[in-house]
Amino acid sequence: AMAASGQNVAVVVHRAGDLRLENRPIPEPGPNEVLLRMHSVGICGSDVHYWQHGRIGDFVVKDPMVLGHEASGTVVKVGSGVTHLKPGDRVAIEPGVPRETDEFCKSGRYNLSPTIFFCATPPDDGNLCRYYKHSASYCYKLPDNVTFEEGALIEPLSVGIHACKRAGVTLGSKVFVCGSGPIGLVNVIVAKMMGAASVVVTDISASRLQKAKEVGADFTVQVKNETPKEVASKVESALGCMPEITVECTGVQACIQAGIYATRSGGTLVLVGLGPEMVTVPIVNAAVREVDIRGIFRYCNTWPVAIALLASKRINVKPLVTHRFPLEKALEAFETTKRGEGVKVMLKCDPTDQNP
Repeated sequence: AMAASGQNVAVVVHRAGDLRLENRPIPEPGPNEVLLRMHSVGICGSDVHYWQHGRIGDFVVKDPMVLGHEASGTVVKVGSGVTHLKPGDRVAIEPGVPRETDEFCKSGRYNLSPTIFFCATPPDDGNLCRYYKHSASYCYKLPDNVTFEEGALIEPLSVGIHACKRAGVTLGSKVFVCGSGPIGLVNVIVAKMMGAASVVVTDISASRLQKAKEVGADFTVQVKNETPKEVASKVESALGCMPEITVECTGVQACIQAGIYATRSGGTLVLVGLGPEMVTVPIVNAAVREVDIRGIFRYCNTWPVAIALLASKRINVKPLVTHRFPLEKALEAFETTKRGEGVKVMLKCDPTDQNP
């Protein structure tokens, strides 16, 4: 069956501006790995950034790298040591796999392990291809009522779960989500799920704010050329009070400033979006008002939670997918993502099954 499906087509970035479709050999799974026939892979802003700029901070594309890390597929082969999966199982892939059991892994915060393998973070290859091998422990079986696309969306959803947990969202929380891209939207979804009484979202794009409403935002504020303090005041007017929790999903300096000004004294600001290394922010304003500023890096221990939520049908991520392309049209898909036309662009990697 594998030979019949042709070569292992992969989407590979060589350097800034140089994205290619290439044939790669079909990998052989190690003892604790599984070989997957990929089904659905979402395009992330980071994938586009590596293609456009060849780097994100200290992570530089030095050798050709397969992109993609929001993914699901079907097991076609299991390594000799794998007991919990078998060929035919549908799985969602957690892209971060620790290489050693260091102090961070022992404490359960394995996302902070400095030597972690992570799909499509240089030099580690991602899974935007037909066949891909991955650590079996980081492949999670999908129930029959959870689609492959929902499985792929667990990756961005996980960022929302991790951010809202670190933010302390709970029953009755008033939440401000800054930015209405895919990560802002998953934070809206998760905040509402975790009991937030009201969520306000800001963005410069009216169409993105419309999407926020669609996934459950109570209020939206379109930002034009207001100062950060003016944005904070509009957020307060929309909510009827200052938010106890702000989730900043843009990484833009002015937005982080607005996030500090907007957050109620004693509240929490979580920084999710990443921009330049150095930003100028009113840190003293936060300090004297006891506003806690917390960072997040990806996620940990979120896949089982996300799968349980999706299977329960209490959470709907399907509206996030706005475009679908077959793997062969990856370059067109990347152009679409770059133009910011859709929310989540999904690549369909299995020529025999292009269904959601």
